Amino acid sequence: MSITNTDELRAVLDYETIAVVGCSATPGKAAHEIPAYMQRHGYRVIPVNPYHDEVLGEKAYDSLADVEEDVDLVNVFRPSKEAGGVVDAAIERAATRGDVNAVWLQLGIRDDEAAARAKEAGLEFVQDLCYKVEHARLAV
Repeated sequence: MSITNTDELRAVLDYETIAVVGCSATPGKAAHEIPAYMQRHGYRVIPVNPYHDEVLGEKAYDSLADVEEDVDLVNVFRPSKEAGGVVDAAIERAATRGDVNAVWLQLGIRDDEAAARAKEAGLEFVQDLCYKVEHARLAV
């Protein structure tokens, strides 16, 4: 259900505007360092974190639905038990705004039922893989 094919992963890595749900303002945390890595590599990172007004020098939004800009990819740093809700929000956004193409659940985050819903909605879906690791491995 989840993309693991190298060519398909490369295609997802080509998306430029990434909403990072659970983006952390705390240096040293993966949810901070990986989005910072994305920024350094030219991606537009939009933090989604209801506890901060700004993360990584960018305006932070309370929820995915609140993001004003178009989003290509939703990258998720939330526990597996919360991932399904984020995936559903991405599916809803894709249906209403037409701007979400893919969802990426970070390493250690899995939800096979959400994966099935995303695929049924026509979204590309990656789970239990680290964006930074895959970018370093495939995009360089």
